Amino acid sequence: MNIWQEKADQAAALLGELKLDCWLTFVRESSTHPDPGVELVVGADVVRPSAFLFSVSGARTAIVANFDTAAVRARGVFTDVIGYDQDIRPHLLDVLHAWQPEQIGLNFSGDDVTADGLTHGMWLKLQVLLSGTPFLDRLTSADLLLRRLRGQKSASEIVRIRAAVEITEQIVAELETELRPGVSELQVADFIQQTFRRAQVTAAWPIDTCPIVNAGTESDFGHASPSATNVIQPGQLVHVDLGVRYEDYCSDLQRTWYILRADEKEAPAEIQHAAAAVADAIEAAAAALRPGAIGLDVDHAARETIVAAGYPEFMHAVGHGLGRAVHDGGTMLGPAWPCYGQMVRQRVEPGNVFTLELSVMTSAGCYGLEEDVLVTADGCEFISSYSRKLRTIAAQQ
Repeated sequence: MNIWQEKADQAAALLGELKLDCWLTFVRESSTHPDPGVELVVGADVVRPSAFLFSVSGARTAIVANFDTAAVRARGVFTDVIGYDQDIRPHLLDVLHAWQPEQIGLNFSGDDVTADGLTHGMWLKLQVLLSGTPFLDRLTSADLLLRRLRGQKSASEIVRIRAAVEITEQIVAELETELRPGVSELQVADFIQQTFRRAQVTAAWPIDTCPIVNAGTESDFGHASPSATNVIQPGQLVHVDLGVRYEDYCSDLQRTWYILRADEKEAPAEIQHAAAAVADAIEAAAAALRPGAIGLDVDHAARETIVAAGYPEFMHAVGHGLGRAVHDGGTMLGPAWPCYGQMVRQRVEPGNVFTLELSVMTSAGCYGLEEDVLVTADGCEFISSYSRKLRTIAAQQ
């Protein structure tokens, strides 16, 4: 069984649980405008308007242009693949009349980009196709279905994520031998990208900012490109945010090193305090991360810990889903801010994979840490090799 079939089986179980009679993904030119649901469950691109339908009864029908039928059949997901040449409408109506769904979940979402593949143009086209039928008034969002389907990783998905994390940690180990005074952020990034190529993986997000590299306090923080002129110096923190894509699944890690001055045998107390505070906050989030937890409660545990250590609140979520995308949708481990919508109010489930991440600013630069974790039946497991230990590098290295 391939990953698309595994996910299709999960979708069938979720439809009944969520009281949806049918899930309809409506797309066209999916290579130009990818739909997250197609990537997750269908596994083949289409050109003309196409409908992928899953019934609560277990039936699965794809309606695609005749020249796309072979590729869709090859994935083995659909029990029925219908080809057409001129007009999808009669075939779509035949299926809907046969199934008579009362609730039709559609591929759109106001909050979650990984559930929001339907374009406005395709929405207007679907209204025309369903005009004069009862089905137009039965359309609703498949948002929650797609969130949970995306979030509940199958066994094969977890294997691939673990492999991506392992490769990334090997890259981090190689990188540590290259970090020394005089090396620029861009040189660090170039080295990491060379290791990507040697490992035959690609960057988990656009290559101009993967990795993110910050040396000291003069660096541009956030999603910025590494600098060719900002170089590593003794007494600085070097912060790196990187991830790889392996067999379509991603990792996402942050690691930080302190560059010792010639007269230092350990990092200053300020840096040690920052490292301990970040580790404490990540551990607080991990302790709260278990099936049934609400996303915003997990975030609150980390936020409360970092503020108690004397730092301001971090201006992001403490964690996000990880999988086919580096920001994989589903439940968000974040605060109740409008930008996150309902994603932070969703419950954590076994099989969810998240990052746990945060950083604080110091007089030596940014100290950040990011780990990848799997939610188990009774808590969470660190997929990455988490350690509280503050990483240091001798200035003369």
